[in-house]
Amino acid sequence: MTDRRFVLWDIDHTLIDTRGVGRELSAAAFEQVTGQPMREQAKIDGITEPVIFRETARLHGLQTGRADFERFARALADGHLAHSSELRERGHALPGAAAALDALAGVPGLVQTVVSGNVRAVAEIKLNVFGLDRHIAWDLGAYGEDNDERPGLVRTALARLRAKFGAVDPSEAVVIGDTAADVAAALDNCVAVLAVATGRTSADDLRAAGADLVVPDLTHTASVVQRVQALLEG
Repeated sequence: MTDRRFVLWDIDHTLIDTRGVGRELSAAAFEQVTGQPMREQAKIDGITEPVIFRETARLHGLQTGRADFERFARALADGHLAHSSELRERGHALPGAAAALDALAGVPGLVQTVVSGNVRAVAEIKLNVFGLDRHIAWDLGAYGEDNDERPGLVRTALARLRAKFGAVDPSEAVVIGDTAADVAAALDNCVAVLAVATGRTSADDLRAAGADLVVPDLTHTASVVQRVQALLEG
């Protein structure tokens, strides 16, 4: 075990809400890559970007491979960069997100990174746009291009933490997310999870999924920090 502790943040509906801009940019990238307008989109809550792209393509009668996804990921990142001002104007950081990140950054030995279904380039743009990126150790996180499934993303993040810090035990990390998929991914890796009911999943459903602790939002900064520390202390 190390003298460090780790927070693995989800992004969408945990720290930010794009208010529809993300879907619009995804539709534009989809059409750019496939040549077809995106008439409908596959389920997105808790799902990684490669799976969303693949399943959306299937809804349009298309079979895609890794090269298609990589083209889509580049187009999606380019779109977010080109429309970052629109993202800033229409989307927003969720209440308490900035304060929670700042407060946790003040806890000695605590490292914050991201475990997100977004591809890394998009994850970086999203948090940068809303000023939420300054405490994130990006190289230690895991992103949509790393694994199709969320449990694999948590495993990837833990492996990167071990490569950096040595023998990291799962008990030294906490996942913070808003979906049952975030909860399942954490539990699959024996990592504690603080669930935030700021997305489409209710607090009751997050508890039923097995979340260790559930909060309605991030607005009570001291309480968020206290709960994270409690989970890390076992």
